[in-house]
Amino acid sequence: MYYKLYIDSVFVIQMTSNLYLLSLAGKILRCTATHRRIWASAAAGAAVVCMVIMAPIGTAGFRLLVSAVPVSICMLCAAFRLYRWKKLLYASLSMAGCGFFLGSVMIWILNRLRTILKGHISFVITLAAGYLSYRILLKLITVIQQKRAESLRNVAIRIPDSGQILRMRALIDTGNHLTDPLCGAPVNLISRRLAEQISAAFKPEKYHAVPYRSVGKDQGVLDAYELPDIDIEERAGMVRKEHVIVAICDTGIAEDSVYQMILNPRLLED
Repeated sequence: MYYKLYIDSVFVIQMTSNLYLLSLAGKILRCTATHRRIWASAAAGAAVVCMVIMAPIGTAGFRLLVSAVPVSICMLCAAFRLYRWKKLLYASLSMAGCGFFLGSVMIWILNRLRTILKGHISFVITLAAGYLSYRILLKLITVIQQKRAESLRNVAIRIPDSGQILRMRALIDTGNHLTDPLCGAPVNLISRRLAEQISAAFKPEKYHAVPYRSVGKDQGVLDAYELPDIDIEERAGMVRKEHVIVAICDTGIAEDSVYQMILNPRLLED
């Protein structure tokens, strides 16, 4: 049993898929690139795939599997000028996830169409199904990013006695229900790195011990301090909150995260 492949059709479909995946990867990574670089990268990637298919070594499936990661990395480097391995790996995994989603939705759409068209699927319909899958995933990524942006706030912490103001990004976490056991005030979490930056604001007389429970740990105690006030950006402007308790969290906030503070939603309600 053998299949007849038209290399020109393979090139067009592969280049179109590369365009979609590069566009989605750029959306996820928030990277920009000129249309010329994206088109050139997609075309080069499609040409490499065609050469891999025609290479008389092993099976075509094995060759495509082995070449998938190097080809995607080269396209990302050429399109978005990414050269750091950590970001390249994340971008490549993002492309792989998008490719899996696009392929799954596309197969589902084509299977429905085969039932309607009695098994006959044209080249144009295949491209249309791919475009529809791309638009669905693009909309999904856009909605997720908008929800995430809505959960982030700009926060300014004033350091007493020095007049210094430190600004950062904070995440509003609806799953944060920590409260001070004595006064019932909401407790916010900060990273160890941020705690070192604002250590001058921690006064011994404002120390709190906050018990907590988390996944993988039955119980523990967080070191917390009461800050005189912080400013939180809201839709109506900056809102000042006084006597804010922050607990130092050694895990849960990555050092390279876009936010270094997790706000208790109750803080915005009070």
